[in-house]
Amino acid sequence: MPDSDTPVTKVSQVSPDLIRKYIDGCHILHYYDLVDAYGHLSVRLSPSTFLMSRYMAPALVAWPEDLVVYKVEDGEPVDPNAPRGFSERFIHSEIYKAYPDVHATVHSHSLTVIPFSISSQPLSACFHMAGFLGCRVPVWDMDTVYTDDDHRSMLVSSTRFGMSLAQALGGAGEGGRGEPRYPVVLMRGHGMVVTADRIEMVVLRSIYTAQNARVQQSAIGLGGAVKLFTEKEARDTGGTTAQGAVKPWPLWKREVENSTLYQNLA
Repeated sequence: MPDSDTPVTKVSQVSPDLIRKYIDGCHILHYYDLVDAYGHLSVRLSPSTFLMSRYMAPALVAWPEDLVVYKVEDGEPVDPNAPRGFSERFIHSEIYKAYPDVHATVHSHSLTVIPFSISSQPLSACFHMAGFLGCRVPVWDMDTVYTDDDHRSMLVSSTRFGMSLAQALGGAGEGGRGEPRYPVVLMRGHGMVVTADRIEMVVLRSIYTAQNARVQQSAIGLGGAVKLFTEKEARDTGGTTAQGAVKPWPLWKREVENSTLYQNLA
């Protein structure tokens, strides 16, 4: 997490440890089928800047040269000569703008989650590793934002679209904290956005959101009543998961290190 208000404007200013962790995060998300050639991870560098990879598949991110520093203000690269970036970087810039305590964001096209974005059945916490989802994950429908002149690609390709998506996270949490009310929001027919205070946590939440969706779909398919978590169960299990968030990271890191597909050369 940023430890000062000094803007980090160059990749060379980013700590090597954070760069390595970012690259590992990209690889882990791919290993667990949260991203393929598409989808992305970002991390806040300072109140006014954040880091993402250039326009490339997350599994192939390997070098500091693959990374770009962006401005929270408008989602544009600090360096006007930076390599091409993702058209949906505005997801990240607008979330960081709206929620000062969010320091890591994932955008995923998880196929286990998308059915809940187009169904009347809400995604809800139903097993103990995903209590952070709460009793109902909100769904953002881009159709409510389009004007007649918009190209309806379903891509969050402007600050206007990104702002609307950020608002769907529910505004500031209890006590006016700078984090969203909901850590996860589904995007109709598109995927999801996951937020957290650090890379390890946002990767964990992404993995267990998809696993919760798989468990819930399996339970629905059995044909009987499905008993979901109560608000207190979701809150208490979510807190327990947060306390143990560092435990799986060394395992996940070792898994991607042992695959020849992934290279972390930072």
